[in-house]
Amino acid sequence: MTICDMSVTELSKKLATGELTSVSIVRAYREAYEADKSSEKPLHGYIEFFETAEQDAARADEARATGDTRPLLGVPFASKDNISIKGKACTCGSALLEGYVAPYNATVTEQLMAAGAIPLGRTNMDEFAMGSSTEYSSYGPSRNPVNRDLTPGGSSGGSAAVVAGGLAPIALGTETGGSIRLPASYCGIYGLKPTYGSLSRSGVVAFGSSFDQVGLLARSVDDIGLMLSVMGGLDRLDDTSTNTDFSALANLKSADISRLKIAIPKEFMEAKGLDPEVAAVFEQTCEWFRSRGATIETISIPVLEAAIGCYYVIALAEGASNLGRFDGIRYGNRRDPGTGYDDLYVKTRSEGCNAEVKRRIIIGNYILSNHFSGDTYKKAVSVRARIQREVAAVFESFDILLCPTSPTTAFPLGEKIDDPPAMYLSDLYTTFANLARIPSLSIPAGKSTQGLPVGVQLCGPQGCEEKILEVARAWEEDK
Repeated sequence: MTICDMSVTELSKKLATGELTSVSIVRAYREAYEADKSSEKPLHGYIEFFETAEQDAARADEARATGDTRPLLGVPFASKDNISIKGKACTCGSALLEGYVAPYNATVTEQLMAAGAIPLGRTNMDEFAMGSSTEYSSYGPSRNPVNRDLTPGGSSGGSAAVVAGGLAPIALGTETGGSIRLPASYCGIYGLKPTYGSLSRSGVVAFGSSFDQVGLLARSVDDIGLMLSVMGGLDRLDDTSTNTDFSALANLKSADISRLKIAIPKEFMEAKGLDPEVAAVFEQTCEWFRSRGATIETISIPVLEAAIGCYYVIALAEGASNLGRFDGIRYGNRRDPGTGYDDLYVKTRSEGCNAEVKRRIIIGNYILSNHFSGDTYKKAVSVRARIQREVAAVFESFDILLCPTSPTTAFPLGEKIDDPPAMYLSDLYTTFANLARIPSLSIPAGKSTQGLPVGVQLCGPQGCEEKILEVARAWEEDK
């Protein structure tokens, strides 16, 4: 087993025993990155591999030699390009922010670095996290390590690609409506979207503020638990953060599957667009749970049929509002001012943003205009409240909710880029968890007959990350 095949947990143990040094680990990942970069079809998961990573690794090795025992000392991680790392570029995959350097660390970055972890680089993403395939990046698309002609998903596709492709042991991503779980499903790894507010959003560039959530992509459940154990907690810089203690996740146990009561939403299984091969893998997953004594019941949650429409109304409205700051004056790569502020504003945004971002800004502003759209936004907020109530009610009788992560496997690059509705429907099974603000973990459940990964979601009540991770650990142990 090479260094790049090792999990975070394995690397951490070998660092503690002296079998490996942090410098040797970072060098191994740099060599893997350079080799991939020069290949015929590079993954293009990284926008930038940090030149300072080996220096940080050397300092970590020196600290360990003096008795430093921080839990993640010398362990590297990759980070999505919308999460601030002090002194590093943070461009959100956009030409509009070319040259912008973060003046401070995001809280989640600060927490990982305080525990000794080392940032390897920043990963590719759909511009301003608006997309499901990483094809809307100003730096060009990332590729799927399973088949490099396919998308790795989005918007955290770069993070998924570097983890699944052996270019990082674990990576930070962000989610607004499925941007961690979809790439995890397409690339055959684990992807966790925690409970809304459990991880601080301070220092994370906003798309939809009432949905945005930092999460993790990894090749093992224990890795997610270990990294998450040093994150979370109340943050005075983020009023939506909660006082969540994840420290127990460093030592996950495997759940007793025989005691589980599992709900499957009928609306998802009957939805148009569900690939028969995805449905087959999902049924095999259900059979695994049944064979171990779990009780599975198909239930009806009719309001879920409105989830994706509700999500896009609210998310696009919030996105249009949040992107208003990128005007070439406060933020943004300033263009020719022309005759005044209006010309500057129009040129900066027109030349700096791609077609998808412009599309979402226009739709979002239309939604926010009561004169044109009526009470569309208010209705969507009302539907979201109902989704939250009805999903919470499910967990009064069931332990977890089970459903596919995506209606399809990874699709070819270029297939949906000019078909926005088809791209949006990639989020068919994920947005309800963001609306309900519950934790959801995509697990690699199997493969299609073409050998493409299929993900299945384990969803739990708010604040129950430990429960779904323990269920996933039992699944992983048996595979």
